[in-house]
Amino acid sequence: MYETDGPVASVHLDTTRDTADAEKMIELRWRALRDDLARQGADEPTLTALDGVAGGVRGIGGPQGEALYAARGEVLGVHTMARPPARDRASWLPVADPFDLVLDRDHQLPYVVVAIDREGADVFSYAAAAADPSTARFFNGGTLHIQKVNAGGMAHGHYQRRAENLWESNAEEVARDVERAVRDVAAAVIFVGGDERSIGFMREHLAKLEPPVVELPGGRADYSAADSLRSAVDAALERESARTREDVVDDFHNRVSQGTAVDGEPGTLRALTDGQVETLLLAADRCGEDWLYSAPDEPRALATVPSVLTDPDRALRAPATALMLRAAALGDAGFSELPAEDSASPTAATLRFAM
Repeated sequence: MYETDGPVASVHLDTTRDTADAEKMIELRWRALRDDLARQGADEPTLTALDGVAGGVRGIGGPQGEALYAARGEVLGVHTMARPPARDRASWLPVADPFDLVLDRDHQLPYVVVAIDREGADVFSYAAAAADPSTARFFNGGTLHIQKVNAGGMAHGHYQRRAENLWESNAEEVARDVERAVRDVAAAVIFVGGDERSIGFMREHLAKLEPPVVELPGGRADYSAADSLRSAVDAALERESARTREDVVDDFHNRVSQGTAVDGEPGTLRALTDGQVETLLLAADRCGEDWLYSAPDEPRALATVPSVLTDPDRALRAPATALMLRAAALGDAGFSELPAEDSASPTAATLRFAM
């Protein structure tokens, strides 16, 4: 999106399909945004290119959104959003304006789901914001003497130990599949449901793995158990995502006192221009945001007036959020939402310094 010369059409559209007339409503919302883009000056080839991709993922119910970007008659990107944008929005600017998409991704995490029993497990890995698994692994190990016996006699202890050893052996194989799944998507958390003893054995073999293991109801026993696990994952993912964002904000507050973070637009702009931003923090509310200037060939250079740029005559003017996101992305910075109550300004950043 940032390699094009622009201007760029940026579209964020609610594509929720939860009513009988959802398809018609989505079409009407897109038509309204298309007309808005035309009024802003978007060219017909670019609008026609967007016509071919607007509408979201059909056949999937529930809340969702869509982010579209196009320029010079070509589509630059089509992204499904886990949640609808706060409002339908379209802009025609010198640079792409992906803030709604960035916020959506900030609320998602890559993760692994494990449904485990004494025979094995089903292991799925999900990239951030993905509806379908990136990988799926199914393991069924040994089952001979997998059930403990109640009979007495001299062989009772032997059968008990053999069953325990088989459970542990199966759980060890599951742990290997989990480790591969974590690597597949760089998972931030592992959700697991199923047999408690098997989960315990699996945990022992995952002791050195960094992502936390979160136990949930549901499992592998039948369709009902699998559905219960999936529902529990959706709620737990929201909690883990919120906790991750809280950790980023807590780190920001700690670093302000150490001089390795800045609170407010002036300091953030200087840090972005110097390539010192480790994580850019922006509030979701864009009401009253400033417009800034930047240069086509110096995307990290940001200014409130064009005269301070190297070539003022070629300066780009766009909303502050759009230009700050571009500078952050091209400066290899991360992003996190900044709750309005956690800062004196809607703009902040943690910093990195060359050693």
